[in-house]
Amino acid sequence: MSQFEEKTIQSETIFKGKVIHVQVDTVELPNGNTSTRELVKHAGAVAVMAITEANRMVLVRQYRKPLEKTILEIPAGKLEPGEEPDHCARREMEEETGYHAASLKQVRAFYTSPGFADEILYLYEGTGLTRGKANPDEDEFVERVELTLDEAFAAMDAGEICDAKTVAALYLWKNKVLEGR
Repeated sequence: MSQFEEKTIQSETIFKGKVIHVQVDTVELPNGNTSTRELVKHAGAVAVMAITEANRMVLVRQYRKPLEKTILEIPAGKLEPGEEPDHCARREMEEETGYHAASLKQVRAFYTSPGFADEILYLYEGTGLTRGKANPDEDEFVERVELTLDEAFAAMDAGEICDAKTVAALYLWKNKVLEGR
């Protein structure tokens, strides 16, 4: 056991939903004391940073109930059981935006909120885009939006772009532009 590791003594699932499961764990701390941890278990997700030939980022405008507002974000979605991230990235981008990418390359993977959740998000870059018709899920209402780098940063400054995955994608895009890639 490392000097920081917490040993699980007991684990209780308190909620099982379509998107998340919630469990409460009793843990032994490195100093021998016990504590409680509330954990959100998630299958993982993907997001796609897609830049068109016209040098515009493809985003979706979508209402987010936890925030009680509409925001702009890169196309993203939850992994289905047994689904590979590459397949999910392609599926989500095509469903939400109608765009097909000739090439999808994973550029990062990160945990969205490791203080209480195990969700890992795989961030992809989509290139060689061909525009088609979006086909969102029946409970998904989205509008495709395409912004230049400056417009996207202005949207972030205005609070329209406020989620971590899209903010990370904007800075990656900006770095690529500054490096001339």
